[in-house]
Amino acid sequence: MRMRPTLSWTPPEDLPPGTTDPEPVADALSTGGVLVLSGAGISTESGIPDYRGEGGSLSRHTPMTYQDFTGSAQARRRYWARSHLGWRTFGRARPNAGHRAVAVFGRHDLLSGVITQNVDGLHQAAGSEDVVELHGSLARVVCLACGAFSPRGELAQRLEEANPGFDPVAAGINPDGDADLTDAQVGDFHVVPCTSCGGILKPDVVFFGEAVPQHRVAHCRELVRESASLLVLGSSLTVMSGLRFVRQAAEAGKPVLIVNREPTRGDRHAVTRVALPLGAALTTVAERLGIAVDGQAAVRR
Repeated sequence: MRMRPTLSWTPPEDLPPGTTDPEPVADALSTGGVLVLSGAGISTESGIPDYRGEGGSLSRHTPMTYQDFTGSAQARRRYWARSHLGWRTFGRARPNAGHRAVAVFGRHDLLSGVITQNVDGLHQAAGSEDVVELHGSLARVVCLACGAFSPRGELAQRLEEANPGFDPVAAGINPDGDADLTDAQVGDFHVVPCTSCGGILKPDVVFFGEAVPQHRVAHCRELVRESASLLVLGSSLTVMSGLRFVRQAAEAGKPVLIVNREPTRGDRHAVTRVALPLGAALTTVAERLGIAVDGQAAVRR
């Protein structure tokens, strides 16, 4: 029997409580060398829902798994119909105050790096450089047969041409860019093949049930080793892909700080969890460091 990936986690009652004081985060940043690990919660203020918070998409949606995608033509049709519609909204999302704050921390040499579990590209859009996209990017497409990469915009145009008039109303958009559609709405949506070899196209993202490439994991582990502390932003740390770096930092004696409104699976390893909205919390931290973050860019006072 095929095992489904772990998608949920129930916090035990004896977890340490969160705080509303972001001062420990400001203190860590003031000494530099902070490695950021971000999750879906940092993008909610940009209109992209998270998986597990209040109203999270897992309450109504089971993400596509690698096994289902590769094993079923119908699953691929359903995925690409939903993802094609979701891309129209997902691709218009813009960075929020949390992304902009991370970018300005980087420009002021307070960070040793940024790892994101998100596939939305919003850290880069805000100005962060050398971002490690742990789970890949929706902006790229890869052929499973020949390995060729292509821009998502190019595929979107091909899917528009192959499915004229496809414009159903979705019940919602998910963190992976997948829109909620019924099978009836998906209908006979036409999936297009790789232009180079005719193979199966897949977004260049790590699906649930798929392993993060080992070279990427090794790079992230090296970033943890080189950092002074680890700052987790908007991740429940439910899945091991992010939790392993929290455990690595804690085992090495590096402070782990978390900004997340709800308890996380990494709270036991953290010196603090700031239970505040990310945009407000990071803006407050920036102000305490003498840095302003405005609506368009982040500038030094």
